[in-house]
Amino acid sequence: MKFGFLAHAVSPGHRNQLRGLDLLGRLLDDHRGTVREPGPRLHVPLPMLTSVTSLTGSRCTGEIRALAYTAEQLLRRPTAARAVVAAEVTALEEAGARIVGLGGATSIVGDRGQWTAGQVGVPVTSGNSLTTYAAHQAVLDCVRLLGLSPRSAPLVVVGYPGSIALAMARLLLADGFRLDLVTRRSRRAADALLSYLEPEQHENVTLRQDVYACGDGPRLYVTASSSGGVIDTARLHPGSVVVDVALPRDAPVPPAGRDVVVVDGGLVSAVDGVVTGDGTLPGPTQQLNGCLAETVVLALEDRAESWSLGREIDVEGVRRIGALAARHGFLPTPLAGFGRTLADDDIARLSVHHLPRSRPSAPPDTTTQTRQRFRDHINPPMARLFAAHGMDRVFTRAEGCELITADGAAYLDFVAGYGALNLGHNHPHVVAGLRDFLGRGAPTFAQYISMPVQAAELAERLSALAPGAPERVFFSNSGTEAVEAALKLARAATGRTRLVHADNSYHGKTMGALSVTGRDTHRAPFAPLLSDCVGVPYGDAEALAAVIDGAAAFIVEPVQGEGGVVLPPPGYLLEAQRLCRRAGAVFVLDEIQTGLGRTGAMFAAEHDGLRPDVLCLAKSLSGGLVPIAATLVGAGLWDDAYGSSDRALLHSSTFGGGNLAAAAGLATLDVLEAEKLPGRAADMGAYLRTALREVCAPYGFVRDVRGIGLMNALEFNGDFSGAAGAMADEVLTRLPGDLHSLVDWLPDDVRAAVARAGDALEASLGDLMCLRFAGRLARDHRILTFLTANRNRVLRLQPPLVLTTEQADRFVTAVGAVCHDLALHSDTVGVPVPGRPTIEEG
Repeated sequence: MKFGFLAHAVSPGHRNQLRGLDLLGRLLDDHRGTVREPGPRLHVPLPMLTSVTSLTGSRCTGEIRALAYTAEQLLRRPTAARAVVAAEVTALEEAGARIVGLGGATSIVGDRGQWTAGQVGVPVTSGNSLTTYAAHQAVLDCVRLLGLSPRSAPLVVVGYPGSIALAMARLLLADGFRLDLVTRRSRRAADALLSYLEPEQHENVTLRQDVYACGDGPRLYVTASSSGGVIDTARLHPGSVVVDVALPRDAPVPPAGRDVVVVDGGLVSAVDGVVTGDGTLPGPTQQLNGCLAETVVLALEDRAESWSLGREIDVEGVRRIGALAARHGFLPTPLAGFGRTLADDDIARLSVHHLPRSRPSAPPDTTTQTRQRFRDHINPPMARLFAAHGMDRVFTRAEGCELITADGAAYLDFVAGYGALNLGHNHPHVVAGLRDFLGRGAPTFAQYISMPVQAAELAERLSALAPGAPERVFFSNSGTEAVEAALKLARAATGRTRLVHADNSYHGKTMGALSVTGRDTHRAPFAPLLSDCVGVPYGDAEALAAVIDGAAAFIVEPVQGEGGVVLPPPGYLLEAQRLCRRAGAVFVLDEIQTGLGRTGAMFAAEHDGLRPDVLCLAKSLSGGLVPIAATLVGAGLWDDAYGSSDRALLHSSTFGGGNLAAAAGLATLDVLEAEKLPGRAADMGAYLRTALREVCAPYGFVRDVRGIGLMNALEFNGDFSGAAGAMADEVLTRLPGDLHSLVDWLPDDVRAAVARAGDALEASLGDLMCLRFAGRLARDHRILTFLTANRNRVLRLQPPLVLTTEQADRFVTAVGAVCHDLALHSDTVGVPVPGRPTIEEG
């Protein structure tokens, strides 16, 4: 059975979209020589839901047309508008439709479909029954999530006695709610307005003409006016929820804060198994307006009969159409607001405003509560990103190389705090050291008024352990602070200002550290940064030689971690050190990520025999349990900067040098030496790289497996160059008419903008390859990895140094499985997929 549907623009922007589609259609007609029938065409065809196959196997076809007029424009000239609607419904009938749905104002101008039904020869539906059903379910879901009951939920229905508002009132009164019914200002007597309800229901309603006069405190609102824009969310009490069924919207502006929620009412979504379109490309299945979905459901049921006409919708008909929709796979879930899916706790969190003195008998679980708190109070965009990619996990326990969720799911951690967990999670020796320190009642913060015991001991041990024989240590709390200390010291000691750094480097996100970080994405929003900072290509000694004379310092990572695990060319670091010595510049080695065993030596400097003037440490210095960083420097250089009573406290830190963090640092050094973790990292890293290269060899999309020790990376090819151009060429070639010549006449700035959009699309596809690889490792294999900060196509592999051979094998097996899953992207024909023969095997 074929259906037709007549929609209209729901906003000025939507109207302009339809006008643009019409203009494009006319241009296409001209280019393919199509001659339109004489006279104006008032609709724009929309290629949506051309066919639908439901869960029952029923199938219907459809044609959707939209009038390029807003509801306001149609209602301003109702006589002309209803004539247009009748003519368009007849045209849809002539095109084969056996039932026609009317959306929004196209129904209202025809007396909610009744007048239109009398003028045309095909059954029509306003769609208001399924719209009402979906809105009613949304209200019940909100009441449930708020922990309320019908009697305790203050509920306001706006738009009474309009058809949807009236049907909603009847359903809600039957549920046991007490209602405030907001009517349009008129001379109609209260008795006339109440006559639509059963006499015994009158005592449970209050008629009002002002939506804001419905009492103090939060309310639930159902809005279904025909005018739109009747709700200002800024005037609602915290905790209020608006189920907005109106088009145009009754609450047109999203709430400024999170203490009021607007739910898009009257929408349904298709479940998995419902097929729209021809199955090649997915058609629209989410957040379908109830009026359209009702038309589809009636067509699937092969019911060529009018439905949902007039002011008084049959409540039983509402329930029946809801059940039919569910049978075919259309449900009023999930809830959404302004097009975005709403989580249950988006509503549930507002319950505190409705029940401020009561405590829920079953408090939210840790996972739900943490997601809510993170989204509300830490980083909402990151929370949305995590949720979209299935990364919004919450861990409640950790041990060794594993993170464990509240329900006991264990994940293998190959991120390890971005290098902060060389000893793994909660190493027992470090935990015991901290407990011992706290149990003795020793002072944690006694620096600058006394000589802190543990901090002094840790400084001595680091001085004896680190390359270059440093004798002074400045303690701070993070890697970026260690870098700040190094930069300040270099300028103070040399009297020079120029700071040289490597391109693609990463040294932190404070202003000074950003000034020597070699990626504009991190830097640009905070410009201007420190002046007289110069970047040179990493690994290019000649470029360094050209700028180092007169410089205060050159800061460099022995391996660029966030730059994509980039190893230096042989001899480069030694030559950089020599150039600095010759120029009198301070050679600063940033070992924040590479230090303390990560690369297979206690310090990466040892691989090249380096003796840096300044060495920066952080991350794993405390075993990942307490923030700590250290800047190690020779006595002479330190004295040049701070070696007098006037200068001794030029650089200090309130929390840097605390004894608790130092106690963790001492215990960490014990473990590194006792368990020989640097050597273990060297052996395990070599084993891991060999196995990964073997399993990834058939797949051209894995560009490189590289690293040193247990600081490794997978780099993905991610080359989608030409994809956007090929797609555009396909469209321009396959569609009728000489569209290439049409594009040739586009203005240069438009063509340039389209080209930029194509380049951005191709780059995003390349980045998406790496992100999806990490997502599949986590979802299917419970292994955590992530991208490097500077290179979105490089997957970091930095597990704790206590990684076992069995865990390494598990990781390699998982990588192989994900590669098999992405075999389509391989350059090799016939890549073996488990359980399937290769082409060569036949």
